[in-house]
Amino acid sequence: MGSSRYLEIAEALRQAIQRDEYPVGARLPSESDLAARWSVSRGTVRQAVGLLASEGLIGSRQGARRVVLRQERRHSFQQLNSFAQWAQAMGCEVSSRILSRTARPVTPEDAARLGIEPGSEVLYVLRLRRLDGEPVMVERTAYTDWVAPVVQALPEDCVSIMNSIAENAGIVAHYGDHLIDAVAAGSEDARLLGVRRGSPLLRQRHLTYTAAGRPIEWTDDRYRAGSVAFSVTNSAAAAPLERQAGPEVTPQHTRAAP
Repeated sequence: MGSSRYLEIAEALRQAIQRDEYPVGARLPSESDLAARWSVSRGTVRQAVGLLASEGLIGSRQGARRVVLRQERRHSFQQLNSFAQWAQAMGCEVSSRILSRTARPVTPEDAARLGIEPGSEVLYVLRLRRLDGEPVMVERTAYTDWVAPVVQALPEDCVSIMNSIAENAGIVAHYGDHLIDAVAAGSEDARLLGVRRGSPLLRQRHLTYTAAGRPIEWTDDRYRAGSVAFSVTNSAAAAPLERQAGPEVTPQHTRAAP
C-alpha cells in the first residue's frame, strides 16, 4: 500500500469534516473502526488522525476517540479577497494589530515588484492577524508612496487595510500575483505566532494591482502550520499554477476580479 496510505486516509477524513459529515464537536469513529473501513493497521490510522490533530482539526488526546474541533480553513484563489473577507465568509472571528509602520528606502526586490526606482521610500507595515482569538499569520507589507499616507492614517486595530483604503481613498485591488512556499520561523515569527523557532510556516507572497495595472502592495504573509489551506481549481487546458525551482522565483500570475 505504500507509506502514503495514511495521507490518503487523512485527506478522506479531512474532506468528510469539510462536508460536515463530522461537524464540530462530533467524535470520529474509533481507530479499530477506521482501520477496518480502510483495511489498514491501527498504526496507519493513528498516523492519519495524528496528522489531522497537528493541523488543529481534531483533538490531540491519545487513547480516545478524537473530537472534531473545527472545519478546515480553506482559502480559494478563484476570487481576489482580503484575509478579513475570507475569514468572515468562513464564519471566523478575525482581528488584526498593526505592530509597526516604518518609512524607509525600498529594497531592490521590492522596487522591482512595485515598479519604482531603487532608493525610493516606501511604507513597511508589520501586522499580526488572528482567527478566533489565536495568532495565525504575520504580515509584512510594502506600500508605495501614493498608498502610504492612507495606510499611515488607519487605526492599529484595522481589520482590513485593503477594504479601508478602498473605502477611504478609492484604491481597489483588481488583480493579484501569488507565490507560495514554505519557510522556517525566525525569532520574530516564532514569538508572534507562539511556535518554536525553526517551525515550518506556510508563506504566501503576493502583489496586488489596480484595474489599470498599478501596483498597490507587495506582501509577505507567513501562516502558522495547520492554520489555513489554499485551494486552486485548474484544468489541463488553462492551468493557473506554475512550478519553478529555487526560493526566489517570479510569481505566477493568477488574476481574478473580486
